[in-house]
Amino acid sequence: MCEAVGHDNPDAGLEPIGPRDQVIDMTGFTRQIPDGDNRERDVCAACGHIDYQNPKVVVGAVVVSGTAVLLCRRAIEPRKGYWTLPAGYMEHGETLEEGAAREAMEEAEAAIAIDGILGVFNVARIGQVQVIFRARFAEPDRPFHAAGPESLETGLFEWDDIPWDEIAFPTVRWALNAWRDRGEGALGHPAGNPAADPRGVHRITPVGPAA
Repeated sequence: MCEAVGHDNPDAGLEPIGPRDQVIDMTGFTRQIPDGDNRERDVCAACGHIDYQNPKVVVGAVVVSGTAVLLCRRAIEPRKGYWTLPAGYMEHGETLEEGAAREAMEEAEAAIAIDGILGVFNVARIGQVQVIFRARFAEPDRPFHAAGPESLETGLFEWDDIPWDEIAFPTVRWALNAWRDRGEGALGHPAGNPAADPRGVHRITPVGPAA
């Protein structure tokens, strides 16, 4: 085994690879194009291990109660104090649906029932693919929600009351617009990036819901 792998005490500069109990010392890596590849990667000079960096999957949900939608005001950076959908990175060992339900519980203490995929959005600027579901409260007559550890507060907002100038991320706008366009009917083909930003490279701008 290369000495870069299997440290017992991961210090600064060590990054996880593969199994969770393994880390690799990135200081012994160089940028090069591996054999059979066509782009630069971080390659270990000692053993040839290639540290592939791939996009991360974010899952979340537009959780609806009647004609209102659940939003969370972020308690953490980035965009602390701004409003977002309950969403976050998938964890190992869970499905897309399980991840979206977990995020709703963690960020808004909301138990939800998922309808289906509302949108799939590319955010190439930061290496993300976001899968956003349409969902309902598991108990529609008791749409309980409350701020979890990563939220300052939560709220159910009618369309005209959504704080558009305080939305955290472009994908939140895109998902909300997809929900408005599809309503309560069949979801059909998932929504995607808007024509103005097909790769997801633009940051949020303080404009209204048509953005």
